[in-house]
Amino acid sequence: MDELMLFLFGFGLLIVFYTYIGYGVLIWMLAKLKKKRSRIRDGDMPDVTLLIAAYNEADFIKEKIRDTLALDYPEEKLSIYIVTDGSCDGTPDIIKRYPRIRVFHEPKRKGKIHAINRVMRFVETPVVVFSDANTYLNREAIKNIVRHYADPAVGGVSGEKRIFKKDTDNASGAGEGLYWKYESFLKRKDSEVYSVVGAAGELFSIRTALFEAPEENMIIEDFYMSLAITAKGYRFLYEPEAFAIETASVSVKEEWKRKVRICAGGFQAMAKLKQLLNPFKYGVLSFQYISHRVLRWTAAPLSLPVMLVSNLWLAFSGGPFFAIILASQLIFYASALLGYTFRDKKLAIKGFFVPYYFCVMNLSVYAGYLRYRSGLQSAVWEKAERAPITT
Repeated sequence: MDELMLFLFGFGLLIVFYTYIGYGVLIWMLAKLKKKRSRIRDGDMPDVTLLIAAYNEADFIKEKIRDTLALDYPEEKLSIYIVTDGSCDGTPDIIKRYPRIRVFHEPKRKGKIHAINRVMRFVETPVVVFSDANTYLNREAIKNIVRHYADPAVGGVSGEKRIFKKDTDNASGAGEGLYWKYESFLKRKDSEVYSVVGAAGELFSIRTALFEAPEENMIIEDFYMSLAITAKGYRFLYEPEAFAIETASVSVKEEWKRKVRICAGGFQAMAKLKQLLNPFKYGVLSFQYISHRVLRWTAAPLSLPVMLVSNLWLAFSGGPFFAIILASQLIFYASALLGYTFRDKKLAIKGFFVPYYFCVMNLSVYAGYLRYRSGLQSAVWEKAERAPITT
C-alpha cells in the first residue's frame, strides 16, 4: 500500500509542479533559444475592422467609444462596428449618436457568438480585431497588432489582458491580477517559441479570410477561434504592447461565475479540438496546448486531492519528510481558508489571497465540468459584475 501511495503522491506532485511552475520555467528557457522576429513597418498598415460586442453597456459605452475614437490608427483605414443584440437599456441609441460607428442591433438576445457570426459577413477588411465593451485599449493597440501580419504564417494576434491595479484589493482583485500577470508571461513565451494557445476575448485579431463561424452553442468562442486557426497550420502571436485594461470582478462570487463558465467552455472546446492532442501531427503546438491548457483543466485539479490523501497516508506511516510536506500543504489550505474569511476585505498585502484564489480556480474546474456534462451552461452572455475603477 505504501508503494501505491508513494507513486500517487509522486505522480500528483509532478503534475501539479509541472503545470503551475515547471512549464513556465521550461517555456522561458525554450524562448531564450529563439531569435527575435522582425515586424512590419508602421507605414504598411492594412485596413482593419474593430468589432465590439456590447450587452446593456449604457453606463460604460460612452467611455468605450471615446477610448476607441482616440486610437492611433488612420481613420480611413479603421472601420468600427458595435453589435448590441438584446440590449434594452438604450445602448444602441447612444452609439447612433456617433456617425463614425456602425451599430448592429437585434432586439432578441441570442449570445455573443451569434452576434459576431451575423456581423462578420459585413466585414470587408483583411484584418478584424475583436474587443469587449467594458475594456480600455491603449492608443497604439491596433497599430502594434497589425505589425505581425507582414508574416503570412501568422493567422492571428492576441493582445494582453491587464487588470486595473489598486493599492488595496479584495480576494478577487488581488488573485485575478496576479493570475493574469503570470498568464501574460506564459502567453509571451508561448508566442516566442511558436504560438499562443488560446486568445482572450478582451482583445484579439484574426485574418478575416480565416474566420469560420463557430457553432452558436460555443461557450468561449475566443479560445476556440484562435486554436481552430492554429489547427490549420497558422501561428497565433502575442503582442504585449497592445493591451486591454479592465477592473477585476467585484467579488469572488462574480469571479466564480466567470471561472465556472470558462471551465465549462474549456471542456467543450477540448472535445471539439481533440486533434490537437496528436503531437505527431502538430508537434510543438500539441506540447504547448497540453502543457498550458489541457493539464490545467484536467490532471492538475485532479492531482491536488490525490496529493493530499496520499501525503496523509505517507506522513502517518512514519516518514518525517512526508510529515513536513503535509504540514506545508495544510498551511497552504489554512491560508486559503483565511483568504475565504477575508475575501471581501480590501487589503494591501495581495499575496495573502493567492492560496484562496488558487483553490477557487481549481474548484471551478470541477464545477465547470459538471456544468458542461449537464448541458446547463448557456452560450448567452453571463456578465460578471466588475469593480469600478474609482474605488
